[in-house]
Amino acid sequence: MVSPSAFLRTLIVAALAAVLAFAPAHAQQVVTITTTTVTWTYEDAGDEDYIDEDAALLGDEGLAEDAEFAAARRYAPSATLATLGHAKARFGPFAVVDGTTVRMAGDVTSATPRQFAAMLAAFPGLRRLEMVDCPGSLDEEANLILARAIRRAAMETVVPAGGSVRSGAVELWLAGTVRRAAPDAEFGVHSWADEYGREANDYPASDPVHAEYLGYYREMGMDAAKAREFYALTNATPFDEVRYLTRGDMARFVMLD
Repeated sequence: MVSPSAFLRTLIVAALAAVLAFAPAHAQQVVTITTTTVTWTYEDAGDEDYIDEDAALLGDEGLAEDAEFAAARRYAPSATLATLGHAKARFGPFAVVDGTTVRMAGDVTSATPRQFAAMLAAFPGLRRLEMVDCPGSLDEEANLILARAIRRAAMETVVPAGGSVRSGAVELWLAGTVRRAAPDAEFGVHSWADEYGREANDYPASDPVHAEYLGYYREMGMDAAKAREFYALTNATPFDEVRYLTRGDMARFVMLD
């Protein structure tokens, strides 16, 4: 027979275990950008920004998810966060400015494609995506789903004066049917890394994971040679560093307007 005090202690321990089990997970990493070390913490966005989850899901985004690839990420934060100013509505990292223009600042998580879809459902006239301060993706599968959604929406992607797109966000910028960038726009690239810390160059050249990126670059207008060159350029820089490219550098690979 269990005593009342022992039973009470058991309930308290069980309650604490339940609270810990559902507490949000935090990750902390250190990224070196040139000679500056930046430390950051992040947590996945929840569903609170969705308007209507059923309406937000795109019909052809129900892709079979490769668990290893979904865990890959490209993320390079900045030391300061951009201010998007007044917005008519916000959907995750997106701030709707008017009926045709949306600004983006923040990272891509597993929730972002649905937030983008919800935004388009609410504002179907959006045509211009201004990428102000975009550090990249915490979920590469979601990032490429979002990129293809941007292309299907025939959106113009713009890096405005002082703007910065880094890591997985560069793939988003490439998705624009029209691409623009201010003279001082910066593009930060580096290798992706999976959940085990393995980077692109740790996988053999024949591994199917590389085909995901090469195929995407071909979809966005690069020929086979340029796709291979750009992919090699990004992977030449380790995940914990960033190589910055200029508008002119990007113009070697894709057409800018």
